[in-house]
Amino acid sequence: MTGRTGPSRRQVLCGLLVAGIAPGALAACSTAGVRKGGPGDAKAGAVLAKVSAIPVGGGALVNAGTNGLLLVVAPKAGQLKAYNPTCPHAGAIVSPPQNGIITCPAHGSRFNPENGAVEQGPAPTGLTSVGVTVSKGNVLLA
Repeated sequence: MTGRTGPSRRQVLCGLLVAGIAPGALAACSTAGVRKGGPGDAKAGAVLAKVSAIPVGGGALVNAGTNGLLLVVAPKAGQLKAYNPTCPHAGAIVSPPQNGIITCPAHGSRFNPENGAVEQGPAPTGLTSVGVTVSKGNVLLA
């Protein structure tokens, strides 16, 4: 021991490293620009997607207004449905259907793409339906 007072070289370097990383980490954690499940500020008639962008048996997460996000699915040819993609269990955004089922990546809840009903928990309820229509090859918010 040399009798020094104050921080060691290692403490100073670690402090500089943390100071350099922290602003980026805080920015990455901010909610600015994050879309939330639901129609956001989209109004009736807003174009959500091209019908051709929604595969039969699948779906897509689409922007709704400046801050909304919807899951549009095509369970069968000629049938389009939309849901708020927020899982009722813990608020994670569900994934578009794979092999005929919508799954929450956070805890594994599974939902029926034809009606949004929960098929396997832990979600206590199904997905909230959002009305859509089709016009001129576009999916529109109803």
